Amino acid sequence: MAIQKLYAGAKLREIRTRLGLTQKDFAAKLGVSLPYLNQMENNNRPVSTTVVLGLAQEFGVDVTELSTGDAERLVSDMREALTDPVFADAMPPLADLRLTASNAPALARAFLELHRTYRQTHERLASLDEALGREDAGTQASRASRSSPWDEVRDFFHYCDNYIDAVDHAAENFADAARTQGQSLRQQAEQTLRPHGVTLQFCDSDTLRNYNKTTGALTLSSRPPRATQDFQLLMQLALITQNDLIEATLDLARFQTGTARAIAKIGLANYFAGAAMLPYRRFLSAAREVRHDLELLADRFGASIEQVAHRLSTLQRAGAKGIPFFFVRVDQAGTITKRHSSTRLQFARFGGACPLWNVHRAFETPGRFLRQLAETPDGARYFCLARDVSKSGGSFKAPVRRYAIGLGCEVKHADAVVYADDLIAGKQQVFDPIGISCRICERVDCHQRSVPPLERRLKIDPNIRGVLPYEVEN
Repeated sequence: MAIQKLYAGAKLREIRTRLGLTQKDFAAKLGVSLPYLNQMENNNRPVSTTVVLGLAQEFGVDVTELSTGDAERLVSDMREALTDPVFADAMPPLADLRLTASNAPALARAFLELHRTYRQTHERLASLDEALGREDAGTQASRASRSSPWDEVRDFFHYCDNYIDAVDHAAENFADAARTQGQSLRQQAEQTLRPHGVTLQFCDSDTLRNYNKTTGALTLSSRPPRATQDFQLLMQLALITQNDLIEATLDLARFQTGTARAIAKIGLANYFAGAAMLPYRRFLSAAREVRHDLELLADRFGASIEQVAHRLSTLQRAGAKGIPFFFVRVDQAGTITKRHSSTRLQFARFGGACPLWNVHRAFETPGRFLRQLAETPDGARYFCLARDVSKSGGSFKAPVRRYAIGLGCEVKHADAVVYADDLIAGKQQVFDPIGISCRICERVDCHQRSVPPLERRLKIDPNIRGVLPYEVEN
């Protein structure tokens, strides 16, 4: 089998910039010539073994950073964007997309941002018709054309592998301090907040959390489970005691709008809360010990199953990585409300997920885990776990929110997951064919296809009807 050469010029430049070194100094420390380093950074040559070893030994860099994970995400995102009818038959060859993602990732992200802005503008035209006739139409049209702050924040976490190192370490230090002093996270949080003039109280309320800056009163609802209460307490603690760290992280992210920055600040506070409840090293060790049993982990750490599943998908700390999991949450309409993938599997950015995926069937079997072996069109094989999650409003008249969560990994990691034991050990493994979305799925005979693949030509014969009312030509 031929060894695949590693071209990672953009990542190599990023590491050098992060270290604050010139090309000349970087080359000297890695033991290569300046011209050779320049060729590697411009993808004219593959990254050599000498450089890989030098990065690890000289700088302590996790060499998995050189992998093509970001490039694969960009290729997947560009392929999906290019299936938009506005591009007609202008789909570039896959090789060109890979070259763009590897050599010019900033250009690829700019293209995705441009397409996202176009889509949002196009989708809002109908609602703007009336507004365009008013004096403030120009202002409203300008607002409508901007990138969605929500999508901007989602992409920030997406391209960080949903792992924020500084915030994660701060949360772990907080949890370790509580353990050292023999206190619960709640006790440690109250003790930490006391010097800031914050007092904790509970009341029967629909509002989960309410912090009054003037009086210092932090009120939590007594209705939700303890795991939810603790999460809300730790989130407010992050906003009060970790504000400088969060603001510094936001400065580095350089969000386009104040709204995106505000949303991201909540996201980082949420991240701190989850990382404090499930501190990295202890959680990773426990996950390996119980072979990623969600219920055992939830019970051990006093968290919900959803919190545990989400945390498993974030264990990407350099030098101490967990299994690369994907995590997704969908509502009953099939809309993805949370998504993250440390694997090659990427989720549809627009619309719902593949209907053949077991996460959609979880609503039919409440309280049960559903397991699935699945294969994507690129030949990658996955073990998928799904379960419904109900969130009570805390009273008879309060609405119940229902979701389904999906967690999975490539089959090569499944022997470390307790749920996969008998499936992987079976002699006849059946892999269900799944995709990202119908528009870019290459399967021609899928009985659940909603729209034809835009990359392929169709043959229409009114006298023949197969699985689909058309035939996809090769």
